[in-house]
Amino acid sequence: METRDINKSVKNNPDKFPEGYIFELNKNEKEEVVENFHHLAKIKFSPTLPKAFAEKGLYMLATILKSDKATQTTIAIVETFTKIRELSRTVAEMSESSEQFQQKSLMQKGGEIIADLLGDDLKTSDTETSIELNFAVMKFKHTIKRK
Repeated sequence: METRDINKSVKNNPDKFPEGYIFELNKNEKEEVVENFHHLAKIKFSPTLPKAFAEKGLYMLATILKSDKATQTTIAIVETFTKIRELSRTVAEMSESSEQFQQKSLMQKGGEIIADLLGDDLKTSDTETSIELNFAVMKFKHTIKRK
């Protein structure tokens, strides 16, 4: 996809990029980009200042572009959001329940959701990595062991 296609998509969808999603580099920032990324040297002679996307702007951009990679990114965002909402509901249910068996079951479900969210992409520097999340009603601990 060409830069002009991305610029056109952004221009045609201004409501999808509120403040903080996309910003224009100033002259000094543009010079720094040209200096540090030689393969982008052609922007050195451009009379316009380049735009940059914040992380949330990149996610929004994925929702309006028509490439396979953009579609896969959008699907991954939706899947992650769904899992986070499910985790939120599970935590709320746990705080409302007084039955120990149900709380234990919900804790296990929450742990599985967190493990799924974190995936196998985490890099470990030793033989295992532990991640702890503390909520008002519970504490999740997830350990990733190197194979």
